[in-house]
Parts: sequence; structure tokens; C-alpha cells
Amino acid sequence: MAESKDNDKLTPDADKSAAAEHAESQKETAGVDRRLLEILVCPVTKGPLDYKPETQELLSYRADLAFPIRDGVPLMTVEAARSLTEQERSRAKSRGAPGNT
Repeated sequence: MAESKDNDKLTPDADKSAAAEHAESQKETAGVDRRLLEILVCPVTKGPLDYKPETQELLSYRADLAFPIRDGVPLMTVEAARSLTEQERSRAKSRGAPGNT
């Protein structure tokens, strides 16, 4: 990428920096943008969500639902969600999971 004096264009260094930041964000959250995870809330309760990278789901303990993540995109509809298992509910209670009050 050629450098430009035009402020609308990225310099090679800025482009590399943005790419590195994006790569790090993706790596840390297994394909889900970390910034997106920080702003998402449960569509039912408007409460916090707990990200589970091993199952690629966002868990809402208040709503008792797990929202799937497909190709890095959270599916935030009740129809796409599944109910939490008894094991997930008890594990959340024992460790004081967010929104589990």
C-alpha cells in the first residue's frame, strides 16, 4: 500500500497495526469480536451474557438460555437459543456467574 498525504487513507504502519489488533481480538475470542461481546446483552432480560468459547455460545443465566455463535456471528433470537442444562445452571450458581442472582 502506497503512503498518501490524504488523511482518508491509512499508512502502511497504521494498516498493519489495525490488522494486528483485529487478529489479536479474533484470537482471544475464537472468531468472535471481543468488542461485540462487550456490548451484547440478553435480548430477553437485557442482562449480562457469559461467553463460552468451548461451545461457541453466549449464556444468559437469568433467561436460562444459551445463544449460539455461528461463523463468528451471535444468533440472538429466542428461536435460535437452547435452554441451559441443569448442570450449567448449578455450575453457574456455585461460581456466582454474572446475572445469576
